[in-house]
Amino acid sequence: AGMKFFLQYVGFFFAFFSAAFLIISTWTDCWMVNADDSLEVSTKCRGLWWECVTNVFDGIQTCDEYDSIYAEHSVKLVLTRAMMITADLLSGFGFLFLVLGLDCVKFLPDEPLIKLRICLVSGVMLLLAGLPGITGSVWYAVDVYVERSSLLFHNVFLGIQYKFGWSCWLGMAGSLGCFLSGSLLTCCMYLFRETSSGRFHSAYSLRKGYSSAATVVTNVHLPPSQTATSKMYAVDTRV
Repeated sequence: AGMKFFLQYVGFFFAFFSAAFLIISTWTDCWMVNADDSLEVSTKCRGLWWECVTNVFDGIQTCDEYDSIYAEHSVKLVLTRAMMITADLLSGFGFLFLVLGLDCVKFLPDEPLIKLRICLVSGVMLLLAGLPGITGSVWYAVDVYVERSSLLFHNVFLGIQYKFGWSCWLGMAGSLGCFLSGSLLTCCMYLFRETSSGRFHSAYSLRKGYSSAATVVTNVHLPPSQTATSKMYAVDTRV
């Protein structure tokens, strides 16, 4: 039981921070940052939804939102948005399911098998969340790196060159955390299924045995005439 609680809390810890990292990564503005910090008087960051410029000297930040979501955007931007939003939803619901499945939470306290299955469902959702999250963040980072490398290879200088920023790194970290927490909740928690099932059936059999014994004891103390009378009364009542 102690190991089961430990795995639940470790999975809860990683699931919480992973979901938070993915959500922060999706809605922050530094997926791309200018690589020539020494030559610039401002830091330029591009996110999935807007672009921000921060003055190095006074720290004033100005942001410009992209065009409408229905406008024409690059395939990289549109697919990364879709994958990160999917990862946010799956990781968020996976975390909520995990909270309900924790043994310390008073939700279905007499149903250990159901709570264990809730933890397993949470683990599957976290594993699924890690897949679009890592795909979107790594693909975005690789695309930025390839674009910058090709410009340098052809000696093309456009004034501003970008490298992937901390928002992209945060998306990768959150995705890896989802994989770790999902693995703990599915593979490791599965080992406790038979133990919980055995305890559940043992408790059910014990309660059933007590109930049968009480019935037998009650019938033993009743005289035969009263037992027959009770049966006749029961038949008449049903009719």
